[in-house]
Amino acid sequence: MDWFSPAELTAIGVSLKVAMVAALASLPLGVAVAWLLARRRFPGKALLDALVHLPLVLPPVVMGYALLVMFGNQGPAGRWLHDTFGITLAFRWTGAALACAVMGFPLMVRAIRLSIENVDRKLEQAAATLGAAPWRVFLTVTLPLAWPGLVAGAALAFAKALGEFGATITFVSAIPGETQTLSAAIYGLMQVPGGEAGIWRLAAVSLLISLGALLLSEWLVRRQRGAEEEA
Repeated sequence: MDWFSPAELTAIGVSLKVAMVAALASLPLGVAVAWLLARRRFPGKALLDALVHLPLVLPPVVMGYALLVMFGNQGPAGRWLHDTFGITLAFRWTGAALACAVMGFPLMVRAIRLSIENVDRKLEQAAATLGAAPWRVFLTVTLPLAWPGLVAGAALAFAKALGEFGATITFVSAIPGETQTLSAAIYGLMQVPGGEAGIWRLAAVSLLISLGALLLSEWLVRRQRGAEEEA
């Protein structure tokens, strides 16, 4: 007897794809923003910090509606992407990945920022004294020492994306096989009689995957702290 129905397996696959793309695609920008907040002083830094963390305090439905207005088929960014590159985000799994990336971005940036702040600046200054350009210092000193924070941030963003519901269903709806993620599938099963078994199965999968990502993030943070204490 099969554990999951074809529809449930499809929802699991869509969720994993959306969460993975959301975490990996936002990682370069997350590293850049985290480095700016950790290592640079500039006008508007407090505003940037507030904007980065805004998705944590706004209702997810509000963020989803904002994305729909901006990146929908009639939105300025959505129309430009479609006319220029033929890319459509609204009601596509790529749009779900964008919504999940936005909602998980604050967690990613915070983890990476803390990791960069823990890097000994004397090591960066020593590399600069030896003639290394700023970008080379970042790539050869800062980034290797802060890598646990990068992985931890990506893991947190992945876990957040896996459980995201409000922003995704507002922006891309819950189209089976396209944008119906685990959360949307669970919500759909709640609306039909006899869906309790499917709810428990999908909830268990979501719990196991999210818990694994969080445990990985915590392990990496503890490992980095242990290395710093030994040093």
